[in-house]
Order: sequence, then structure tokens, then C-alpha cells
Amino acid sequence: MPQVVLLAAIGAGFYAGYRALLRAGERFAAELKRTEDEARQQATAGPEKNLGTLQFDPQSGVYRPVVKG
Repeated sequence: MPQVVLLAAIGAGFYAGYRALLRAGERFAAELKRTEDEARQQATAGPEKNLGTLQFDPQSGVYRPVVKG
């Protein structure tokens, strides 16, 4: 009978450790998501460039600013 009690205690310890690891993983995932959101906001927060009017150049296949003059 003492073996059963010992195995139950070991099982409860493993279960508690498993739950603690899950909580730590969830906290880590939440922190990672928050950091990614902050980085994304900082990357898009700058002023937009004004390139003026663009015209497609069929030879190179890219858009270039229109030269006035």
C-alpha cells in the first residue's frame, strides 16, 4: 500500500510541474506577441515618403518618379 501512495505523490508532482510549465509557456507566448506588436507599430509609425507621381517603365519593369521639365 505505501507504494501506491508514493506513486500517487510522484504523479501529483509531475502533474503540478506540467501545469507550471504550461503557465510559463503561456506567459512567454503573451510576452512575445506583445513585443511583436510593439515592433510592428514602431516600424509603421514613421512619416510616409512622398515620391510624387510615378510612371511605369516597361523596359526595366519598375515604377520611377516622373521628371518634370
